[in-house]
Amino acid sequence: MDSQTILILAQDGLTNGAIYVLLSVALILVFGVTRVVLIPQGEFVSYGALTLASLQLGAMPGTVWLLLIMAGIAAIMETYRLLSTGAGRELPRVLAMTLVPPVAIAALVKICIPLQLALGWQVLLAILIVTPLGPLVYRVAFRPLADASVLVLLIAAVATHFVLVGLGLLFFGAEGVRTPPFSDAQLTFGTLTVSGQSLWVYATSFVFISFLAWFFSRTLYGKALRAVAFNRNGARLVGISPHLAGTVTFAFAAAIGCLSGVLIGPITTLYYDSGFLIGLKGFVGAIVGGMASYPLAAAGAFMVGFLESFSSFWLSGYKDVIVFTIIIPILLWRSLSSIHYEEEE
Repeated sequence: MDSQTILILAQDGLTNGAIYVLLSVALILVFGVTRVVLIPQGEFVSYGALTLASLQLGAMPGTVWLLLIMAGIAAIMETYRLLSTGAGRELPRVLAMTLVPPVAIAALVKICIPLQLALGWQVLLAILIVTPLGPLVYRVAFRPLADASVLVLLIAAVATHFVLVGLGLLFFGAEGVRTPPFSDAQLTFGTLTVSGQSLWVYATSFVFISFLAWFFSRTLYGKALRAVAFNRNGARLVGISPHLAGTVTFAFAAAIGCLSGVLIGPITTLYYDSGFLIGLKGFVGAIVGGMASYPLAAAGAFMVGFLESFSSFWLSGYKDVIVFTIIIPILLWRSLSSIHYEEEE
């Protein structure tokens, strides 16, 4: 292995690691606020790329129909909840908040499809379609179980993953897609050539992570989410709604997943079930951070990216095995170094 090969592999590892950082941050955010290990995070990745590909073909994305179906189910659940608790006066407002945004998005997509918008507008439209799926998934699958144990929430997450994968196959088919790159530029640094798409990945990841850091440290909603993650019952006592916090975090998770999908769509071919493996690699990074530390999770995500890249050169058939095998010593170290409060009690 010469120096040029090392640089090429390092560039691939950096590109993959930047995507895994976004997914790791989303997983830690959702787990901290809702205690849900978001196994379906990868589905938002594949949905983002597939939605963008459908828009470029001039077809109505299947995620629009999924959005409308999920909104209808959420509306039925909200109706039952309000009527059973005697809060029927709030029903018109809640139904409007549940149904109007998805219907408006569907109408906007219907209008925009014949216009053949530029790639940037199509990306924004894809994010606009996929992001509301996060809060709807939370409302339908997880909010009724909000006070259940972590194990029950994990089982619900696995079930939701299988449902979303099946719906992805139903709405998009089994064909893979690869979207056009954001830029065809090629920058040369000595013997290393960096594609414009890779630069887009680096810049977007940096900007989004910076935005999240500002959001959690400077805004009232960000501080409220941190309060729920720190003490759920205490946050409820001071007037912060855990359900609203869960809705916001799932919206962030869906937006991050969709953004990751449209960023890697030009780099690799994505299928309806490709997101699961990508999401798991982000989960490895989150495990390195103990599902709590954002800096450690970012370091773990880059470690996964570099490990995947270099192992693909030496043992391409076992690169995924190598990546997931590192979970074992990390979990062992975490188990031995963490305080087990149940045992102390």
